[in-house]
Amino acid sequence: MFTIETHPTASVEESYRELNTQLAALLSGERDLICNAAQFSAFVMQTVADLNWSGFYFARGEELVLGPYVGKVACTRIPFGRGVCGKAATALQTQRIEDVHAFEGHIACDAASASEVVIPVVVDGKLIGVFDMDSPKVGRFSEADQVGLESFVSTFIAATDMNWSI
Repeated sequence: MFTIETHPTASVEESYRELNTQLAALLSGERDLICNAAQFSAFVMQTVADLNWSGFYFARGEELVLGPYVGKVACTRIPFGRGVCGKAATALQTQRIEDVHAFEGHIACDAASASEVVIPVVVDGKLIGVFDMDSPKVGRFSEADQVGLESFVSTFIAATDMNWSI
């Protein structure tokens, strides 16, 4: 398995397309939300370079609750509207932040994080949660990364039974 930045011949867009095919194969045959979220988080951490955190927060009431992830210990609950994850949850739009230290209201779970992208997981108009990625590099995530990662989340949604509750 290669990473987006180390593929020997492909463009970033082509690399994401190839990896998305691998992701679909990885998730095929399994529908459980927690299982697929754990596999998905690990897959992203292994294939996208320069990350220090990759994982999910699930919507519960008016807050996000920590789900499967790969990285250092994390904030366990984030109110809607607070931080990058909370903004993605309320806006229902991907948040790509070049420098988290310049983002008003940033929640610093890991002081080493410098940039972040958060993608809402929305099914039939309902927020299920958000997928969050942090990098120790300022400006790590490009528009091409955002599009590729959003396609990963779409693959995750298609492969997973979202009718799950605690």
